[in-house]
Amino acid sequence: MLFPYTYVPHQMEKMQEFIDFIFFEVWCRAPIGLVFHPDLFDNNLDLKEVMVEFGFSPKAAEAGKTFYKQVKAIYGLFSSLSLQEILQFKLWYEGNNNLEKVCANDPAIPLVRYADIAVSHKDLAAQLGTFFKGLYSQSLLGLVALREKIGYIDDHYQFFVQKNNTGKCPFCGINDLFGEYHTKRDAYDHYLPKAIYPFNSINFRNLVPACHHCNSSYKASKDPAYTPKDPHGNTQRRKVFFPFTEAPYAIELRVTLQHADIKNLTPDDVDLQFGPAALDEKIDTWKDVYGIEELYKAKFCGENDGKYWLTQALDEWREDGRQPTDILKTVTRQAQNNPYAECNFLKKPFLDACSQKGIFGAIS
Repeated sequence: MLFPYTYVPHQMEKMQEFIDFIFFEVWCRAPIGLVFHPDLFDNNLDLKEVMVEFGFSPKAAEAGKTFYKQVKAIYGLFSSLSLQEILQFKLWYEGNNNLEKVCANDPAIPLVRYADIAVSHKDLAAQLGTFFKGLYSQSLLGLVALREKIGYIDDHYQFFVQKNNTGKCPFCGINDLFGEYHTKRDAYDHYLPKAIYPFNSINFRNLVPACHHCNSSYKASKDPAYTPKDPHGNTQRRKVFFPFTEAPYAIELRVTLQHADIKNLTPDDVDLQFGPAALDEKIDTWKDVYGIEELYKAKFCGENDGKYWLTQALDEWREDGRQPTDILKTVTRQAQNNPYAECNFLKKPFLDACSQKGIFGAIS
């Protein structure tokens, strides 16, 4: 990840607060033996109003009725759990929602997948999956009874892009994101995929705007928290960039070209080295999940990208009478001041590589 987002508090967070209450104050107390009833929600009156509307109003929408039935069904499954099992589920829930420590691969933080739960609680894993995968649904979030409590997700997006106004996808740095002057918005990516992980599908620290290419074409259903399976089918936890860290990332990129024939340059002729070394594991995850090496090499070899950057630099050199070192200084300054405008963060290391291959000197 090239740069982190700034987290933006919003009314939509109340949906996660509702789910927290349902989990800890309702489901985890199910073994006490109380009959499922709206009175179980007395300590959260806003949520109680929603549950009464969804469960008992003759005008309740189908999505609302389904929400109520699923909460009740999971309550029934939790009622048979032992105290030890309840404690384990609490640890899983807290771990899956501690996104910063999950991304750091903190060994003290448990991370659970539906597949892990299914080993000993198959029916409960399936029911939890149905519930949490459906939470991030406009058919549910758009219901008036719920929307009055939690607000609009489109409204959250507007606040978000006003605060995070770089205008570029932080995962690739290349593609534009819809901003405050657009009537449309980009999709929120579930950083830990909702198809794999329970409990955090409506946690906005797990919901990050990403361009279509990064979200759908490259990341898709990849799991950032685990390495791909090796030939023996084994996989292991790994570190990943946390999207909302307060400290900015400073990714270094060095480009090396195998030859000076830019006209016939192909991805196989381009080597990339990323840094700093302290971020190696997170960088490796980022490259794997978002296809970064393929993406950047294609950019360097494109007629309207890398090859054009070189042509542009050479034309400015000839027309303005400047030395190649002056051109490179200008590009360096642009990359420092505005790295994501015109892909300056890629243009600089590419032109540096061209210089190292003697391309400027060969033409002079």
